[in-house]
Amino acid sequence: MRRRAARLRPALAGALALAAAALAAPAPAQDWPPPPAEGSVRVATWNVSLSRAGAGLAWKAVAEVHDQARDVARVIRAVRPDVLLVQELDHDAEGRALAALADLLAQAGPEGAPGLDYPYRFAAPSNTGVPSGLDLDGDGEVSGPGDAWGWGRFAGQYGMAVLSRLPLDVEGARSFRLLPWAAMPGNLLPADHYDPGTAARLRLSSKSHWDLAATLPDGRRLHLLASHPTPPVFDGPEDRNGRRNHDEIRFWADYLSGEGWMVDDAGRAGALPPEASAVVLGDLNADPADGDGRRQGIRALLSHPRLQDPRPASPGAAAAARAQGGANDGQAGDPALDTADWRDERGPGNLRVDFVLPTRDLEVTGAGVFWPAPDDPRAAWVAGGRRPATSDHRLVWVDLR
Repeated sequence: MRRRAARLRPALAGALALAAAALAAPAPAQDWPPPPAEGSVRVATWNVSLSRAGAGLAWKAVAEVHDQARDVARVIRAVRPDVLLVQELDHDAEGRALAALADLLAQAGPEGAPGLDYPYRFAAPSNTGVPSGLDLDGDGEVSGPGDAWGWGRFAGQYGMAVLSRLPLDVEGARSFRLLPWAAMPGNLLPADHYDPGTAARLRLSSKSHWDLAATLPDGRRLHLLASHPTPPVFDGPEDRNGRRNHDEIRFWADYLSGEGWMVDDAGRAGALPPEASAVVLGDLNADPADGDGRRQGIRALLSHPRLQDPRPASPGAAAAARAQGGANDGQAGDPALDTADWRDERGPGNLRVDFVLPTRDLEVTGAGVFWPAPDDPRAAWVAGGRRPATSDHRLVWVDLR
């Protein structure tokens, strides 16, 4: 977009810039984000970065309302999603961390927002921190975070969960956590990097892939296709994480296309039915234009014939990219669509890596990213920099009718 605009004649470019500025001018802080249009439901995803270095510490941080948890709750109350996929909330078998977050959200906020009640919840085990018994990182040992099925210091670190005002079909949920990577036809698994036995056992999901149906107000089912692929970095020339990220994203393209190769953890084979309404959501750790990673995977998902891309934007992302400079200055993507605030010097800069992508049978009535403008007092809730107030990611929502 930037390069194309630069080729316009100056007068036309100036006129378009003034028009765009008028259209993009944020509503007063108290009116933004706007509520969903009548008859719409708001579906959101957010990597809240509430993971901690030890088991039980995330629950403690939320239950004791540490500053980060307080501001996470403030953001969620401001956006008020009907369905929210939470990432990087450590999973525990008792569900204490998720229950603590739901309890915190049910309380009225110090900012004056009324509480949010999420009576329906879902959480399931993650591959992170689960020992594989294999030397996956090549250090000669078969223990430690690099030898887990998904990188993690303990089982459940960086987990996922769903909070919902809509009923969830928990019993019918499908998890593909155990699916071998090698089962994917045409996969990018770096087989030469591993011995044959290890390559055959490696799991595709770094956390998990879920198909969880919510019941809409009109009685129809909306399939939440949730995942949090590995970052495409922190590896070597074999690019095992870049390849895994690509194929974790490609899983959803195949699932939407009706490919039948995938088998869930209960032994059921098959993909999403062709008539099903769905939304792909999560921190996919891939930008279609910038940053590290194999962009073919995310580009193929964004252009999938069953999906639409609402291109959620925010008042604050473009301003942040201009102010921070560094890697942001050389990027090809539209900075208004950024959803993550990462290192600007010797780093990827701000990127679009968090997505809510509904199927085309659903009407999109609104979309956005909670990244307030610099003059909005709530910008302090998501303040950028090396230690952000809440998370280095931003909450992304789409309203569907």
